[in-house]
Amino acid sequence: MIVRRLAVVGVGLIGGSLARALREAGEVGEVVGCGRGRENLERGVALGVIDRWTHSVAEAVDGADLVFVAVPLGAMRGAFAAMRDHLAPDAVVTDGGSAKASVVTDARAALGARIASFVPGHPIAGTERTGVEASFAALYRNRRVILTPLSETAPAATQRVEAMWRACGAEVTTMSVEHHDEVLAATSHLPHMLAFGLVDALARLKENDEIFRYAAGGFRDFTRIASSSPVMWRDICVANRDALSRMLERFAEEMNDLADTIRRGDGDHLLEIFGRAKAARDRYVDGMRGEE
Repeated sequence: MIVRRLAVVGVGLIGGSLARALREAGEVGEVVGCGRGRENLERGVALGVIDRWTHSVAEAVDGADLVFVAVPLGAMRGAFAAMRDHLAPDAVVTDGGSAKASVVTDARAALGARIASFVPGHPIAGTERTGVEASFAALYRNRRVILTPLSETAPAATQRVEAMWRACGAEVTTMSVEHHDEVLAATSHLPHMLAFGLVDALARLKENDEIFRYAAGGFRDFTRIASSSPVMWRDICVANRDALSRMLERFAEEMNDLADTIRRGDGDHLLEIFGRAKAARDRYVDGMRGEE
């Protein structure tokens, strides 16, 4: 068994799905949940996601051999500080934060010498739904998990976290903190900004009721992620603001070029842009099918 006692700090989609996946794989003994919402935690027990719960981070990590932190980025430092003096000697701590530089800064400030037990991580999986009821065991199956171990991270700690994620059916890769934040700014954070921005812009139009009434499937598919947690995405934007703002500026230039091309009626250039985009998208989709 990979994890004897798992402490999940933040029992929602991400943390709850990890607990479910490890249970299904038979790789976890006891699961202790920690969070602020009593109703959500009690529901987690009723669903069999966690065995018991507490509002105290210190109490949750007591005796745990693996701690998974799945709170919003703005709450990471407080969670690390609350657990530092209560971690078991052999405990390994990892997280699911979408921006790693801010998490690492918080961990170094709050964990002190226990930073050697910390393995920064990010499962590239999720839905727009939140709460423990949204969790399911197959969330991480055939999905990528990126680990960004630090120079201080003990190799044995990284190996344990890798084994945990592989037990969930995930493909584990490693990269630097900086490279992770650049890649995710382009592939995850930017698309969410486009969805939020588009829906907000249309909602503020005078004729917004009619616009949304006639929205087709493409609009619903593209904007689905705008239903994601506003608090979580606020924290992600602030935490990864340098990489994300650069990506947004670059995308704005592309949109200005596209608008100018359409204004000029330059069909040849439009065909070039659309053809290039279709070819890239098709290669991506074919590559994803090959991984299934």
